[in-house]
Amino acid sequence: MRSIYVLLPLLSCQVFTGCGQPNAAPSNTKSNDTIAAEPLRTDGNQFINPDGLTVKSRILLPQGFKRLRYSAGEFGSFLENLPLYPIGHEVHYYNGKIKPRNNIYNSVVNLGIGKRDLHQCADAVMRLRADYLYHQKRYKDIKFNFLSDGKPRTYTKYAKGDYSYPTYWKYMEYIFAYANTASLHDELPNVKTTQDVKIGDIFIQKGSPIGHAIIVVDLAKDSAGKTIVLLAQSYMPAQEIQILNNWNNSKLDPWYDIDQDIIRTPEWTFYSKNLKTWE
Repeated sequence: MRSIYVLLPLLSCQVFTGCGQPNAAPSNTKSNDTIAAEPLRTDGNQFINPDGLTVKSRILLPQGFKRLRYSAGEFGSFLENLPLYPIGHEVHYYNGKIKPRNNIYNSVVNLGIGKRDLHQCADAVMRLRADYLYHQKRYKDIKFNFLSDGKPRTYTKYAKGDYSYPTYWKYMEYIFAYANTASLHDELPNVKTTQDVKIGDIFIQKGSPIGHAIIVVDLAKDSAGKTIVLLAQSYMPAQEIQILNNWNNSKLDPWYDIDQDIIRTPEWTFYSKNLKTWE
């Protein structure tokens, strides 16, 4: 049996420094930065292709914006090709219950989340990063710091040579139980300004006493260099990952213009200083 820290105190920390209450107010390869052309939908503020089953094929672009090209081995390609449930699928909690839609999200990522209350906001962010590395067989790069001591726990040490998916998922739930928004916040470097945002970057608040984390799962630019992004989250209790709607700009929804100090999402408000990236 692997030796681990006492579970209950840390789970308590996860609750109080994990996802919080809703807002009161509404790779190894480098990107070549070539912009990819693709069909557009321009009928008002509707950028949803109901037949699309990936982020890239479901969420269409506002006029004048184009996605960047990513090679197959890049994090950007992994994220914009995340599988989605058919349109109309509702977010499920870990226990099978359904989250009220409340116009919070437009699409749901088709990934299992397990049967425990451990796939919350920061967990989902770590999971997407780890899933990417796992599929690339970059096992040595899969590691996350624990809240208790700020030290990393590596997948390779946990797996002991068994890189099967069941062992990988056990490792991720081990991480979910002992890491949270606070530990991930302290682990990741800051992005200087939102103008430097990249696909895969995250907005994260460590919480006092509660926090939240969301991730950029797609990104597009116009000819002047203006950047818009799609944002995704999990929340409390543990739930499926959802692509967020934008309540602030109906003409852009669900894309977000984050070139501003305050970024209001349906269930949390972030600030430009909250943007972080992966090493």
